[in-house]
Amino acid sequence: MNMYLFMYDLMQFCGHSWIFTNMIIRFMTFGKDSLADTFHSIGLVMRLCQLLSVLEILHILIGIDKSRFLPRFLQITERIIILFVVINSQEEVQGKYVVCVLFFLWNLLDVVRYTYNMLARMGIYYLPLTWLNFSLCIVLYPLSVLAKGFAICVSLPYFESFGTYSIKLPFPFTFSIYFPYVLKMYLLVLFAGMCFIIRNLFSERMAHLGTDNIKNKRS
Repeated sequence: MNMYLFMYDLMQFCGHSWIFTNMIIRFMTFGKDSLADTFHSIGLVMRLCQLLSVLEILHILIGIDKSRFLPRFLQITERIIILFVVINSQEEVQGKYVVCVLFFLWNLLDVVRYTYNMLARMGIYYLPLTWLNFSLCIVLYPLSVLAKGFAICVSLPYFESFGTYSIKLPFPFTFSIYFPYVLKMYLLVLFAGMCFIIRNLFSERMAHLGTDNIKNKRS
């Protein structure tokens, strides 16, 4: 199972590294013009990586990954909802700068995380990488949540205009779902979940970067 998890982390590392490198090279080559085209350039690989990340929930459920279930579940579902429901369904949103910012934050976090995970599977711990893995997320995760919230706000006029995902059942049913209202309610869930996840990130950082833990890893 350790070899399987290593290969999973390696696949994710390769995918996110390709996306991250591609974004940087495109920005250095085309400048601001590359930002609006981010989704069309790397969206397919990004969707594949995020779909693959659903396996992490299964890993926790069957006990081969010792991470806490609820924080990881929330983080993965947040990305799935924003990427597939909000961004992928509205072509007008795909060209917004917020998509580039969101992808940059996600991939920076994941390149560091999967690098740390791969080395940890082999029993290798570098203190600077450990510190970076458990500190960077505390800074970047709230920024990514703000970017997700902004992406939802940007998408609302398009969901209102096109009626995407809004449902109105015919007579005799008097039931309808107005999807912009669902997204507005999800904003509250998103920010409430952020508080819970940040608290979990701090506890993970303390567990891995506490004095006793550092001494054990060095020995």
